[in-house]
Parts: sequence; structure tokens; C-alpha cells
Amino acid sequence: PNDHANCGQSTNDAYPTAIHVALLRMNKTLVEKLAKLIASFRKKAEEFKHDIKMGRTQLQDAVPMTSGQEFNAFANLLEAEIENLNKSADMFLEINMGGTAIGTGLNAAPGFPKVCAKKLSELTGMEFKASEDLIAATPDTTDLVQYSSAMKRLAIKLSKICNDLRLMASGPRCGLHEINLPPMAPGSSIMPGKVNPVIPEVTNQTCFKVIGNDTTVMLAAEAGQLQLNVMEPIIMQCLVEDITWLGEAFDTLREKCIDGITLNREHNAEMVKHSIGIVTALNPYIGYKNSTKIAKKALETGGSVYNIVLEEGVLTKEQLDKILSPEHMLDSEEKVK
Repeated sequence: PNDHANCGQSTNDAYPTAIHVALLRMNKTLVEKLAKLIASFRKKAEEFKHDIKMGRTQLQDAVPMTSGQEFNAFANLLEAEIENLNKSADMFLEINMGGTAIGTGLNAAPGFPKVCAKKLSELTGMEFKASEDLIAATPDTTDLVQYSSAMKRLAIKLSKICNDLRLMASGPRCGLHEINLPPMAPGSSIMPGKVNPVIPEVTNQTCFKVIGNDTTVMLAAEAGQLQLNVMEPIIMQCLVEDITWLGEAFDTLREKCIDGITLNREHNAEMVKHSIGIVTALNPYIGYKNSTKIAKKALETGGSVYNIVLEEGVLTKEQLDKILSPEHMLDSEEKVK
């Protein structure tokens, strides 16, 4: 077909252009799946908005927060990646079609790049444009690197969230035991009754694969020589794999984990009451000196800060409950009178 159907074309411009079209379409599906996962986190944030728990830094008790705030933060972390993915994918709207072998346009009809971009736009409903410098565009794969990096960034965030879910579900008797993940499979052939967080774990492993693929993409992009990068096939394989696996991970995590998460509300509230960390929330109301004294007494006696505050008479039960209420945790401007 070189004299008719493929007239004026080269593998070196047709193949990269086809990659761009495919990735733009696949990105749309990926973003839709991500949006559904974000909505699931937001639904849980609303469900848990009045449930207090202990926030932690460096795995140590820090200050109280609500589970709703935590799940809303998960949603916001992921939502920022929608814009990042779309901006990165927009780079694919620039194509080198018409550059033929090395970008000089040899054997292509005059004006072919712009005509081709216009026709492709009409066929796909996307706004393609011809690269201004086809010689520079032909060996350049950094738009693919940018998109791979966007998926890696998303994978890093998602893996961190899954780490948190696994830690929050640890136990049930000797861990944090803040949340319950839906049981998906018997966890052990030797430990009866043990149920493992397999859905966050498989999502972690998907993210590891995406992060690893980004290194492959980077090396393949760097390996281009002179007027062409012949390593685009492995780049495309990695990107298609990433999009496919991430999309499936979004659906699996949403349907088999996030939608079914429940809280251990009473346990979480008790942990807040018995934590030394709540003195930080009390500090503006009872002062640093009193807060330090109460914290030391709690450590020495094993008593709860909550009870010691009441015993010392520095706050009434009504005041203390108001300071530690979910409403107060959500509104940092609220003052206890």
C-alpha cells in the first residue's frame, strides 16, 4: 500500500501519532475510574465526619482529628492528580504526522502536516495540531516521559494511602484497629481466623509496577539517537500497562475495599481519651505549664489526660467535651467559653 494508502507516511510519524491518539482515549477512561474512587473516599468522609480519632506523626500520638477529615484528605490527594494527568495528556495533541522519516517531510505533499492534523481532529473530536518543528518532534519522547511521571506521582500517592489503610486496620487485638476492611480471603493456612488486607496490598503492588515502569520509560527516552528514538515500543508497552493496571486497581480498591470500610468508633474515641497527645489541643485553654504538668502525671500514673484534667479541676467536663468534640476539631476558630 506504499503508493496509495500509506502515501506520504512513515513509520516514524504514523506510529507516534497513533500512540498519541490511543493514550488520549485511554487517559479519559483512567480519569473516569479515578473520579469514582475519589467519590468513594468522599462518601466515607461524609459518613465519618463526626467520628473522632487520634492523628499521628512519626507513628506517635499527635493531636485529635476526625476520620472524616482523614478520608477527605485521601480524596483531595487523589483529586489533584486528575488535573495533572489531563495536563500531561494534553501534550499528545501535538503530532509529528507529515514529518515522514526524520521530520523533513520528504515525500509528503505540501501542507500535509496541517491537513492531517485537521482531518484527525475531525475524526476523533480532539484538537490536534502539527508540531512547529517536525525534526525536533520526531526523536522527542519527553511528552511520554511527562505522562509516565504523572502516573508515577499518582501511584506514589495511592500506595501511601493503601499503607495507611493497612496500618489503620492492623490488629484486631494488638494493632491500631481503627477501621475494618472488608474480608476478601482467608489470610493464613496456619493461623485460623487471620484475615489479611489483600486489596490494599494488591494495589500497593500495582503501584510498585507503575513506579518501576517509569524508570524503563525514562531510560528508553534517553536512549534515542540522532533523528529518531527507536525505543518507543517499550515506552508504549509500559504506558498501556500502567493505565490498564491502575484503572483496574482503582475499581478493585473502590468496590472491594473503600465502599465497605467501617469504623471502630468507641475504640477510637477511647484511644483519644487515653492519649497524651490531647494535651496539645488543650494547651490554648489551660496553658503550657498546666498542659506539661498533666502530661507528666498521665505518663507517671498511667492515667488518662481526660480524667486527670477533670481531677485537677482545670476544665469542666462540659468544656473538655466541647474542646474534643468533632465539631471543634473541624473548626479551628471555635473557642470554648
